[in-house]
Amino acid sequence: MVTIHRLRNGVTVVLEEIPYVRSIAFGIWVKNGSLDEPQQLGGISHFLEHMMFKGTQNRTAREIAEEMDGVGGQINAYTTKEYTVYHTRTLDTHFETALDVLSDMFLHSRFAQQDIQRERNVIMEEINLYEDSAEDLVHEELQRMVWPESSLGRPILGTVDSISTFDQEVMRQYWNSHYRPDNTVLSVAGNFAFDDMLERLERAFGAWQGEAAAKQEAEKAVYTPGFSTMQKETEQVHLLLAFPAIPREHPQKHCYTIFNTIFGGGMSSVLFQKIREEHGLTYSVYSYLAQYSQTGLFAIYAGMAPGQIQTVIDLIFREIKAQKERGISAKLLKKTKEQLISNFIIGNESTMNRMTGNGGAVLLRGSVKTPEEIIAEVERITPEDLEQVIDTLFDSTKLSACAVGNTKGICLEELVKNNKYMD
Repeated sequence: MVTIHRLRNGVTVVLEEIPYVRSIAFGIWVKNGSLDEPQQLGGISHFLEHMMFKGTQNRTAREIAEEMDGVGGQINAYTTKEYTVYHTRTLDTHFETALDVLSDMFLHSRFAQQDIQRERNVIMEEINLYEDSAEDLVHEELQRMVWPESSLGRPILGTVDSISTFDQEVMRQYWNSHYRPDNTVLSVAGNFAFDDMLERLERAFGAWQGEAAAKQEAEKAVYTPGFSTMQKETEQVHLLLAFPAIPREHPQKHCYTIFNTIFGGGMSSVLFQKIREEHGLTYSVYSYLAQYSQTGLFAIYAGMAPGQIQTVIDLIFREIKAQKERGISAKLLKKTKEQLISNFIIGNESTMNRMTGNGGAVLLRGSVKTPEEIIAEVERITPEDLEQVIDTLFDSTKLSACAVGNTKGICLEELVKNNKYMD
């Protein structure tokens, strides 16, 4: 059973006891990501995440790593556009070590100037690595293009120019104003006793006092369709087509997930079977949903030789047209529901997945749905629901496209708009 509690300082705690396992997954979820950053501080949330591992008032960076390795535990973190997560997974008998290490990192990091300078070089290399990968860069470039006036369109890593300005004072000020009890969730899933766990978390985090939340108007991300190419010295051209989609908590979210699975979400999907298996034009082709609190994108990716791009674009739009005309059969819908429900149930057997699902739900929605509720929502979806999604989603007036790689001589807008299957 999932229980939500609040510590004396306002930190929200979500606990799920799973007595038949031997591990405990623990996560600290902070509602702060690159979306919260002013442009001049682009990348600071990700930089802060790195700095948490660089030493505290009580431990060096090496001691952090050695303590977790010494108990066979896992410790990691990641930053998204809307939140940052720090997490561990250990045997239940070693949870006290994980809690002590992670709470120390979170509350007592040094942000030493020499560590900031060293880590700045590491992150610059991370940015350079990303810039060298046309397959990764195309996704970033498209979001930059369609949300040009929003921090949602800016890279999570920041830029070389922005991260060059960060020092100890800037780091501390940002941490104090954006890491607060009122926007933090502690999520624990695994083998523990509820009262004992609550007492441990209260002892570790209950005395933490943060700054009062600053009143801030939520920034509206306005979608702007467009076309963009970026030349890189690569063998392939990496193509991304995108349409505006729904935000994360939209009532149709499961409909979009089901359609994405059918259209481009796996090896049995329409795009994979038609473009790769039948025509042999790409190694990688897929679709995905990028969903945020305000908005979302439905994107279609393909990587191919430059001479194949027109054929691949034509085939993608041929399949879009076919989906509009044919719709989704009741048989295929039933099969896809079973696939998604099976994956969900199997995934729920992991303490890490349970911790992640609960922590994210409470941080972003304020509540946790039971597995039975989620399965029931999926089961209620009809072919007519998917038909509505398809008709709404593929609006050619809102299409955007981006190509990165060997784009010499390619006019992307002409290739897309002149294909014979586009409405």
